[in-house]
Amino acid sequence: MAFHEVRFPENISRGARGGPQRRTQIVELASGAEERNASWANSRRRYDVAYGIRRVDDLAAAVAFFEARNGRLYGFRFKDWADHKSCAPSGSPLSADQLIGTGDGEQTEFQLTKAYASGGDAWVRTITKPVAGTVRIAVDGDEQMSGWSVDAMTGIVTFETAPADGVAIRAGFEFDVPVRFDTDTLDVTLDIERLGSITSVPLVELRR
Repeated sequence: MAFHEVRFPENISRGARGGPQRRTQIVELASGAEERNASWANSRRRYDVAYGIRRVDDLAAAVAFFEARNGRLYGFRFKDWADHKSCAPSGSPLSADQLIGTGDGEQTEFQLTKAYASGGDAWVRTITKPVAGTVRIAVDGDEQMSGWSVDAMTGIVTFETAPADGVAIRAGFEFDVPVRFDTDTLDVTLDIERLGSITSVPLVELRR
């Protein structure tokens, strides 16, 4: 998959609108009861960054970024300011934030994940674009300052020595969302003062 490891301008993404999308099929029976089925096992995020463009320089930066990605051709990183940490938005990532696996004495690779829990239910999201330098790892409750590495392009944590059987592997991190433009056209409007605006700049999350 064609992807550029570059982040969309943060000053524009801060004002974006969007969030998770799911697809559910609902059939209403003659009795009025419903049958529901999830078409997607995982959610997919969508954003519109046009709301973050406030100055003509922002407009120019968005157009330049669009052109450099060849429209929809190349994916890129996007910072979702509402959800970009392993912890609460107001907190700082800690090594114990997220359970990413349990050692078996043989496995050395673990995928970064983030759990979204409510009540007794939870959904686990795969994190593939951690922010370099923010990942913290704990094994059996103790933070590990060395002995492991993380691939910032895949979110896979690799240990030099396999964690012992039964020990919890936990992680804290910041992350980006892999996205692409969901249009090959930017509709730019210029007023008489030569100030510009764009009606919509949609982005869609890339899923594996």
